[in-house]
Amino acid sequence: MSAQLILPPILDACCGPRMMWFDSADRRALFIDKRQEIVDRDWTKDGKSAGRKPAVVAPDIVADFTALPFTDESFYLVVFDPPHIGLSRTGRNGKFRKLYGALPIDWQAVLRAGFAECFRVLKPHGTLIFKWAEHSIKLSAVLDLTPHLPLFGHRTVRSTHWVCFMKLGEEAAP
Repeated sequence: MSAQLILPPILDACCGPRMMWFDSADRRALFIDKRQEIVDRDWTKDGKSAGRKPAVVAPDIVADFTALPFTDESFYLVVFDPPHIGLSRTGRNGKFRKLYGALPIDWQAVLRAGFAECFRVLKPHGTLIFKWAEHSIKLSAVLDLTPHLPLFGHRTVRSTHWVCFMKLGEEAAP
C-alpha cells in the first residue's frame, strides 16, 4: 500500500510572496506557485521603499495553476490570486512583474484554465476566493472566462476586487 499525501483543507493556487495572508506560514493552507525566488523591493529613486525586506516567493510545491497536481475535489477552499498585469504595462523586467508576475499574451486561455483547475480541485460546495486588481483588464472580462457565477464580492474605489464563488454539486451546476 502506498502512502497517501494528506492535504490541508486550503489551497493557495498562486501564492507569490503571500502578502495577503495574516499568517504567511498558516499550516491550514498549501501554497503553490510556478516560481521560487527572492525579489528585491528597494526600487524607488526617491527612497520611499529603501530598506524594505525582499519579498520571498517560496511555495510548498512548485506548480502552475493551469495544471494543478492534485486529484479532483481535494480542497474545501481555494484562493486564486493570479497575476493581473499584462506585459505591455509592466515591461519584461518591470518591478511589479518581478514581484507579482505578469499575464502572457494569451491571458484569456491562461485564466480560463486557471479557473477550471481551481474548480476541479475544489470539493462540492467548497469555496473559491478570487482576487483581481483591475490595472490592465476589467473584472467583468475575467469573470466571463468561467461558467461559474460568483456569489458576492467586494468592489473598491481603487481597483482591487474580492469575489466569492461556491462550487455547487452536480445537481445544481450552472
